[in-house]
Amino acid sequence: MLRNGLEPWHLLVVAIVFIVLFGSRKLPDTARALGKSMRILKSEAKAMKTDDTAAPAAPVRPEEATEPTVTTS
Repeated sequence: MLRNGLEPWHLLVVAIVFIVLFGSRKLPDTARALGKSMRILKSEAKAMKTDDTAAPAAPVRPEEATEPTVTTS
């Protein structure tokens, strides 16, 4: 029954529904906004990836994380 998930005529029906719902005037604006959002998402994902590689990999041990003790003589 669902052996062939998406066939070409499915995509044609989806395209026709989009044109009917949004109209031919709004589709270019919608596509432009979607493209801009995708570019922003890609740049943010790339920035997060470079931040992760620049971060130190060694965790701080609990003994090193404690404050130094001050002794008074």
